[in-house]
Amino acid sequence: MWGVNSSSGAARLEFPVLLAGVPVPGESWVHWPASSATLYDTYEVLALKARLDHAREKPEDHTDPRLAGRVARSTGDQALTALSCARQAQPVWARVPLDRRLDFVRAFHRLLREQAEQFVSVLIAEGNPVRVAQWALSAALNITHPDTVEHARELMVWEDRREGRLVRLVRKPDGVVCLDPARNAPMLTAVAGILTLAAGNALVVNAPPTVPLSTAFLFHELVAPLLTQHAAPPGTLSVLCAPARPMLRTWLASPHCDDIFFFGGASQGAELTRSCLEAGKKPIMELAGNDALMVWRDADLDQAVEAAMERYLGSGQLCFAPKFALLHPSIAEEFTERLHRRVAALRVGPPENPEIVLTPVIKRSQFKEVLQDAVDKGAELLCGGALVDVHGQPSLRGPFLTPALVRVRGLGPAATMQAVTEETFFPLMCVVVADSPVSAGDDALLDSMLAFVNANRYGLRNSLWARDAHVIDRFADEVSNGGVLKVNDSHIGTLPVLPVIGGTGLSGGVFGEANIPFLRTTRLQGISIGSHIAAPFDHLAAAGFQSAHATNRPAPMDLPEQSGITRKANL
Repeated sequence: MWGVNSSSGAARLEFPVLLAGVPVPGESWVHWPASSATLYDTYEVLALKARLDHAREKPEDHTDPRLAGRVARSTGDQALTALSCARQAQPVWARVPLDRRLDFVRAFHRLLREQAEQFVSVLIAEGNPVRVAQWALSAALNITHPDTVEHARELMVWEDRREGRLVRLVRKPDGVVCLDPARNAPMLTAVAGILTLAAGNALVVNAPPTVPLSTAFLFHELVAPLLTQHAAPPGTLSVLCAPARPMLRTWLASPHCDDIFFFGGASQGAELTRSCLEAGKKPIMELAGNDALMVWRDADLDQAVEAAMERYLGSGQLCFAPKFALLHPSIAEEFTERLHRRVAALRVGPPENPEIVLTPVIKRSQFKEVLQDAVDKGAELLCGGALVDVHGQPSLRGPFLTPALVRVRGLGPAATMQAVTEETFFPLMCVVVADSPVSAGDDALLDSMLAFVNANRYGLRNSLWARDAHVIDRFADEVSNGGVLKVNDSHIGTLPVLPVIGGTGLSGGVFGEANIPFLRTTRLQGISIGSHIAAPFDHLAAAGFQSAHATNRPAPMDLPEQSGITRKANL
């Protein structure tokens, strides 16, 4: 719901716990100051937040214009109630016809278009620069696009006549899905829950207390009212807000949780996958990314550099962003020079400024370690790497890093560097110049570059810039690493139907693939409906098959007495 600051007239968001579709009080509040206020008045604003969060506020704190909103912190009992209500509601919601559930997604898409400005403003208040917020809006619209919905309809139900029978392949909902969104992009990753709901599942969402505002806004303001309009029972959706670890333990222990849909780090995901399997839950893991952007000798360099600059959106703290560029040696110098000029021109500032793409960096201490490792192993730092404040001035306590560009010559050295082989969550792009033995030629060079991409332990997205159809075909056919491959296109850009999330290796865990939530939160079931009972091998006779045996039934198997298997009649 929208609240109004009576002293300033500024709009403010306030969201209680959404328990089985009903707003109820939580045990306390998580307050969210506008991101730009935190950048300029850091210590004062953090002190304000601490006073409010811990109920030690001054009378004037509640009307402070620097507050963007607050979200209620849920209790352990509320988490258990949400699961129990979801279990009761899910079969009722699953009985709602699929087409009506898909209409719910179409209605969300229309509402999101109408509320686009408000959607973006919430993301900016949460700290996303304008361009990052607009990208998130575009992705959310593509995830719920009518073409995406129509494609899902085709995948969810197929039926045809076969040998006098009606044969169906149907995807049935898993049941109760518990969703833990990503901390770096909570609202966008939470949009996957809308498709999860449309598949016939009940949904329990845990808005992360460290950044809860946009997730709460998404479900309270947009999703919950639409569910009511589309005949969903109240328990179909609950939105909580509690620390992740105790919430995950609750989900793992509950008989009412079927799937855990988790966004987080690779090591966390591996640990959680084991726990899910032990507890009999389906793990749906969306983990780290370490994407390659490959540039061939005939690439459109202007466009390729533009795609490489996507690395710096949100200061490189987006899983989908390219982390290293793999360059054909013949264009390496020109590409690097062009990219260097663009990177060096980036500036820091508040998220409301449409020219700003950089944000405060969470893992600043890790940056120095990764950069030093690369330099020690032969990499060349071309620019960036300094700590600065919101004004761009050097500061050891500065929340920003000036964007860094590193050049590495040779695939061998690159394969030893953390900056190339591990996910890096800061504004650091490595350009890797591939080796070019004169006698080997382009075919051998292409072999080695494709092998380098496939050797990456991560697999979220990979992209290629090339004009040669042979190179494009080989990239599309042979690169098995990644949930999404992009060719001559924005690396982070999204399209209707094309999956936005999902990957292989450390990006998606052992069950990783491109993630269409309609499919990942359902299971395939085959159904045959006949008009009469037929012998199981009658279709052979109908096809003209003549058996050497006198009967069309299989002979009983000769089973050893000690096998412990009891032969049944007409086996």
